[in-house]
Amino acid sequence: MTDQAHAAHSEPPGKPTAASRTTLSHIMTGSETNLYGTVHGGVIMKLADDAAGAVAGRHSEGPAVTASMDEMVFLEPVRVGDLVHVKAQVNWTGRTSMEVGVRVLAERWNESTPATQVGSAYLVFTAIDEGGKPRSVPPVVPETDQDRRRYQEAQIRRTHRLARRRAIKDLRAARPAE
Repeated sequence: MTDQAHAAHSEPPGKPTAASRTTLSHIMTGSETNLYGTVHGGVIMKLADDAAGAVAGRHSEGPAVTASMDEMVFLEPVRVGDLVHVKAQVNWTGRTSMEVGVRVLAERWNESTPATQVGSAYLVFTAIDEGGKPRSVPPVVPETDQDRRRYQEAQIRRTHRLARRRAIKDLRAARPAE
């Protein structure tokens, strides 16, 4: 096998966590409110998906689509006039998928107080080729102790997602169709 053919079949080189880390910032306006006068949770979820998608695309060096979102946690309400910062990074990679962790922070646009964490989420993305088929992603290389902890926690979440999917599939297979 030639070196070129061998390289085509081997795993892409790893990329450090910091290589694709990003922050997306957005000021919240009145058009994004819910019936309670705070920012609609769906708006925050979209911002989380946008930031995570940018990170997944950067890490995989091409298109990546959202496969799942889990553990979206809202800690505090977001208000009109808040400047929201969505920080995202790849926590874990598989062969074609990546878990992206997202932290959502908010601060008043006209105050110099520190931003407060208002939410967090974990999203799984699948890298796709031009035909929409899954393609390989570079492994993520955790750089810090915190990155290594996030990587290990992501493996636990993946195990739970797969076990849940398998249990539901088994349950549905055991019951007659309604």
